[in-house]
Amino acid sequence: MSKPRVAVLRPDDTRIADAVRYLRSLRVSPIADPMLTICPTGQTPQQAEYCIFTSKTGVNLAVQQGWDPDEETVCAVGRQTSAALRRQGYPVDIIPSTFTSRGLVEELSAKIDGRTVEIARSAHGSEVLIQGLEEAGATVHESHLYRLERPNTAGSSVSLAIDGKLDGILFTSPKTVEHFLDIADDRDQLSVLQQQVTETIIGAIGTPTERALLSESICVDVKPPTVGFDQLADRVIQKIKSTNECS
Repeated sequence: MSKPRVAVLRPDDTRIADAVRYLRSLRVSPIADPMLTICPTGQTPQQAEYCIFTSKTGVNLAVQQGWDPDEETVCAVGRQTSAALRRQGYPVDIIPSTFTSRGLVEELSAKIDGRTVEIARSAHGSEVLIQGLEEAGATVHESHLYRLERPNTAGSSVSLAIDGKLDGILFTSPKTVEHFLDIADDRDQLSVLQQQVTETIIGAIGTPTERALLSESICVDVKPPTVGFDQLADRVIQKIKSTNECS
């Protein structure tokens, strides 16, 4: 019996290599097709009373640009972001119990009236965070530390999906969804793709990624309760195997 073929669309750095190794440990055939490449902007977080990071990529780029917290209350969305800060020797003062922009707004809303808040993240972040913090009375500034572009090499998984040759696809951010579908659209095969993936197990990390897929009429079969690649991979593989057993 052939191994299930699962597309992984993580950024073209150590994350794609780690994802491939993990998928192989689950006895599947990974189709590595990075949909994101990190393009630093050279910006550095500005000083503020609260400084918010939403990804480990943002943390690492901020440190490379010379960011060094003084009296800021440092906030991290997610375990990987907080771990990246601690690896650099920085304290993490606040981690929301729900690893989303809304979760962080709820965590901070009673503390930031009249305070200054710096958001250090990609250029593609949701406006939910800014709006929520401003509504809570904060003065908010945002630094775009990097952009997420589509690699020129991306697209092998799109071809396989159109041909009905994938058992699963792992979407790890709204941008991976956007770039994946843009490739199909560029080839004038978006409607074909949307039809073909109804037979593919679709996995999404987090509500924003799920929402991006649903907005393009693609049903989500798996969304783990926690935000993490391993959990996503585990559940998608389980779903594929249970589906194959029933067919």
